[in-house]
Amino acid sequence: MKTPRHRTMEDFAQSCGVSRPTLSKYFDNPASVKPATRRRIEQALEASDYQPNHYARNLNRKRTRNVGIIVPTLADPFYTAAVSEIELRLREEGYWPIVISSHGSQALESEALRTIMALKVSGAIMAPLGLASDARGFETITQSIPIVCFDTYIAGTAPFIGNNNRQSVATMVDYLCRSGEAPVYFDIPHVNHNSPERLKSYIDTMTALGHEPLVFGNTRDYTWDFERIGYEQMEAILSRNALPGRTVLCANDRLAFGVMAAAFSQGKRVGRRGDCDLRVAAHDDHPLSRFTGPALTTMAQDFSGIARRSVETLLALMGDERADVAPMLYFDATLAMRQSA
Repeated sequence: MKTPRHRTMEDFAQSCGVSRPTLSKYFDNPASVKPATRRRIEQALEASDYQPNHYARNLNRKRTRNVGIIVPTLADPFYTAAVSEIELRLREEGYWPIVISSHGSQALESEALRTIMALKVSGAIMAPLGLASDARGFETITQSIPIVCFDTYIAGTAPFIGNNNRQSVATMVDYLCRSGEAPVYFDIPHVNHNSPERLKSYIDTMTALGHEPLVFGNTRDYTWDFERIGYEQMEAILSRNALPGRTVLCANDRLAFGVMAAAFSQGKRVGRRGDCDLRVAAHDDHPLSRFTGPALTTMAQDFSGIARRSVETLLALMGDERADVAPMLYFDATLAMRQSA
């Protein structure tokens, strides 16, 4: 039964018969102290209720074992899944992730950056807002700690690991053209680089295949509320019978969720069978995509590969700021063929 009570490291060090620096050295790395000293400390720990406050000790260092993770929103399961992958890989490497959402706000993203700096993190992995980010403030932070971007980037500031939008959209367009009517493209507000890259790939691939690109959607307003705009715009188009085609390729899965809901509200059947009114396909393989009705055909980003390489790149930079890492690395996506197209 553990009876001795020690409130501070100094108290515990005194009871062990070792100096406080030696005890601190042990907690950093048990193998760094002499075997006899290590046994003495471990025996004292077994007989005591003392628990070192690693968080407080880390804050007294120049840098900690903490790593920041910043994303636009945790309400989106896409980012939740990505954060989960990154967080687990960081834990495997002995780091403590600190996750913060910017909630789609430039002010909150800037506050998140200031917060992780105040916590003396060793580095950060983040999906910046993109066009709405404070590029100057972001650049200032990257001069102080290593930062790796995923999903989107701010040009010229930090290494980026993400999806190969040219390959993924081209693959989907080719599939839709081979399996039925060529798709029209439902675009979203260009909140970051992904949107214009996907649009360009659609136009280039359609042109190369001998089809006329047809693009619609609201790209002007800055919003991350993609399900709502997908629903409202598709409902208005269907009510006017003004949809320019029967196959719709959405810029991302969240937009497609709204499109499919609007089709249902208008009595339209979505699917790949001949008796269906629409085919709908999208991009990302959002965690909920396989559970829509019908299941959504989409391009599956390589979550695991992007997470793994993001962590590997950050670890390399934290070990040596001059580490030779790729400024941009793209992962190809995989076609997930389901019932919607």
